[in-house]
Amino acid sequence: MSKKGKRAEIALEQIRNIGFAAHIDAGKTTTTERILFYTGKVHRIGEVDDGTTTTDYLPQERERGITINSAVVSCEWKDCMINIIDTPGHVDFTVEVERSLRILDGLIVIFCAVGGVQPQSETVWRQADRYNIPRIAYINKMDRTGADFYSVIEKMRRRFGNKVMPLQVPVGYENTFEGIVDLISLKAYKYIDEIGSEIQEIPIPSDLELKARAMREELLETTVEGQDELLAKYLNEEEITPEELIGAIRRSTIKNNIIPVFCGSSLKNKGVQFLMDAIVSYLPSPLDIPDISGINPKNGVLQTIKPLPEGSLVALAYKIVADSFVDKLTFIRVYSGILETGKSLLNINKDCKERVNRIFRLQADNRQEMQSVTAGDLAAVVGLRNTTTGDTLCDINHRIILNSIQVPEAVIYVAIEPKTVQDEEKLSLSLKKISEEDPSFKVKIDEETGQTIISGMGELHLEIIVDRLLRDFKVEANVGKPQVSYKVAITEVVECAGQYAQQVGGKGQYGRVVIRFSPLNRGKGFEFENLLSPEVIPKQFIPYIKKGLHLSIEAGIWGFPVIDIKCSLIDAEYSVGDSTEIAYQAAASIATQDGLLKASPILMEPIMKVEVLAGEENIGDIIGDFGSRRGKIEGIEQLSGDAKAVKSMVPLSEMFGYSTALRSKTQGRGTYTMEFHHYDEVPSDISNKIISRGY
Repeated sequence: MSKKGKRAEIALEQIRNIGFAAHIDAGKTTTTERILFYTGKVHRIGEVDDGTTTTDYLPQERERGITINSAVVSCEWKDCMINIIDTPGHVDFTVEVERSLRILDGLIVIFCAVGGVQPQSETVWRQADRYNIPRIAYINKMDRTGADFYSVIEKMRRRFGNKVMPLQVPVGYENTFEGIVDLISLKAYKYIDEIGSEIQEIPIPSDLELKARAMREELLETTVEGQDELLAKYLNEEEITPEELIGAIRRSTIKNNIIPVFCGSSLKNKGVQFLMDAIVSYLPSPLDIPDISGINPKNGVLQTIKPLPEGSLVALAYKIVADSFVDKLTFIRVYSGILETGKSLLNINKDCKERVNRIFRLQADNRQEMQSVTAGDLAAVVGLRNTTTGDTLCDINHRIILNSIQVPEAVIYVAIEPKTVQDEEKLSLSLKKISEEDPSFKVKIDEETGQTIISGMGELHLEIIVDRLLRDFKVEANVGKPQVSYKVAITEVVECAGQYAQQVGGKGQYGRVVIRFSPLNRGKGFEFENLLSPEVIPKQFIPYIKKGLHLSIEAGIWGFPVIDIKCSLIDAEYSVGDSTEIAYQAAASIATQDGLLKASPILMEPIMKVEVLAGEENIGDIIGDFGSRRGKIEGIEQLSGDAKAVKSMVPLSEMFGYSTALRSKTQGRGTYTMEFHHYDEVPSDISNKIISRGY
């Protein structure tokens, strides 16, 4: 759905590019829906349980009540334009969070007042640390039984440090939660009506007054540190006004020196307006964040990019969406310059020109057509044929490459095949579209069986993709059972020669290389090193040697790809008139096949970080069950009441069907989360069985 329109220009300091992130079911989508209601973007509050929310618009999201696709919405609050990305909370869709964090200026991390710091909220926090994103925290669900604001603060400080700083305390809890005390102004507010639009100032409850004053003093002490003028006033016991304190908190938040914390119940429409005020007051505009930098591809020099409309165009494509109306939407963040309809630009990663046909401001699955988008803003573009996630777009005469987006490792796969010949082409095209959208989704053809293998982040990830193939793309296909994505690593350094010599007609094909294969530390991937002096072979053959190595490493041995390996080219032979690119590529492949088997290879399996929440009476059974699954217990944490969290590392191969087993052991009351952590060696007895079975 598209509407024509032109938004009044908003100054850069009035833009907020922010995201909501949290553990699944902490209330991100519900909070986003309330913000859209209070800013007038929707006139009826949608509910996750009813499948009527704005940002969860895919059928798969509404049926399951979870966010799968990170949706973009825009709204205005207190003269600020707020671009919001509502990200998924399920670990299978962590790439959606990763690419959103790559382009955001600020983040709201939502915590459940009962669950506290849950696994995915901790993962998101670490991701935000990696990008140094200023953030605020929102403790949601204060109305729920077991809600404990102070316990969550304690857990946050234990996990994230003492810079976690409450700016509010709740008035009441569970079914008596009715408002908040603002520690800036030392005033209390109560919600009067059911939709949260009527807020009344009340006296601070007597049981909270001393606590509120003590917490405000702690806030002052932390905030004035490093701010000389305010520190002097504080030490001289002079009054610091609320306006001065807000400014100081803003500066400290942008520098990531403190994390302001707020509370509420989004479902009950309490606390959201104060959170919106905090977005405007404390999170940065594009002008407040450090200038980003990119590499000049011609000379490798680092260049600084300022977020100015008058600068040269620099933008990052952070998401691709297949669209039934316009073929393909490319979501972009403009860092410098102005992008206009009809403009030609350069995709520096693909080294090709692209043309912008249309520009949209998105409101989830609705869109408003724009003529241009300026520095500091987000938009979606139509017409970019070759652009994929992580590509840099720039002026044709001003080349620069921005850091791309990290894509997590796929750990699970299924075989899929079309039911009819007519479905074969449809399946291929559909998988191509989905892989363009989702860089964590991989497609390959098994050379031995001819089967199409699709890989992803987890069972739910692949389940959603298969559902989309069958329902959205109308592909009839047979789908196998999920299988673990094993890898191979070498453990010794070996040197191997590969030679390719063929006579085709009167012309020869000759190439010979010697490669040293070395194991790398876990997570390092594939590295190539050319140790030849320039006179040994012409330099144009080097890329083909690297290509032959890389293709053979991906093909691997025993049917599994090889990881964490360094290939060093240490010698080669050249024959004038006979040496060709193809011959050197083939020689590198021959050397690899021989070298991998000689380097004492081992089979590696994905190890998952698993956290189970259950009652005290079930903990013994859960620990015993993990032992039978080759799991290692990392720790047990006491939660509210008699609930405990069991943390462990378990091979993915042992976790199939765990949902049913856990329900049985806990009478349906236990829950668990699971995310990929690392690859580790498979025990030899199990490894032999897997290798004999093959991919």
